[in-house]
Amino acid sequence: MRALFVAGTDTGIGKTHAACTLIHALRLHGLRACGMKPVASGCLETPEGRRNEDALALQAAGSDRLPYEAINPIALREPLSPHLAARLEGAVIDLASLRAAFDRLRAAHDSVVVEGVGGWMVPLAPGLLASAIPRQWDLPVVLVVGLRLGCLNHALLSARAILADGCRLAGWIGNRIDPAMAAVQDNLETLRESLPAPCLGVLPYGLEPAQAAGLLTVEGLVERRSP
Repeated sequence: MRALFVAGTDTGIGKTHAACTLIHALRLHGLRACGMKPVASGCLETPEGRRNEDALALQAAGSDRLPYEAINPIALREPLSPHLAARLEGAVIDLASLRAAFDRLRAAHDSVVVEGVGGWMVPLAPGLLASAIPRQWDLPVVLVVGLRLGCLNHALLSARAILADGCRLAGWIGNRIDPAMAAVQDNLETLRESLPAPCLGVLPYGLEPAQAAGLLTVEGLVERRSP
């Protein structure tokens, strides 16, 4: 896979943490890898321009120090659903410009990890959902499951929606966002039995992506470029 899409069961469940860990894991396999956050809301105004915390983390995790705008082409100010944040400032979100930015990254890297926004069906614009990115770009999906109460329902619904949209669910990652969660192992076993894709790993609470990279199994996601 030259590229993949990281989706989440909800917002705030650690998509960026998992995406950065994936990038580091791919780099451990000798691949030139980078991240991409096509659309980000909740960006801060800085002297260098708008910056999003998640996109900055993806920028830092990559093999190369890429320009911020290459990783996050559409940076929206308000911390809202992208379609609402874009409407407030008169911004237009279209897949053609995002695809051009993605193609530039893919041409220069062995692997591109594209992080979504919110959950699978978050609106980007009228008539355009975040799920259109992996669907139209033909990207396999890695689902990040935030391990907390309610994760089973969120994970199974998300997996069903991913498959119903005609996308390939390449695997899932459990992320320990609630260190006090009860019956974690029982929930993980239920997820392993119920989700129609392999578990690529479980990320412990508080462990940085570079240190957690070795916990992910990414051999099935690796495709090397021809010399």
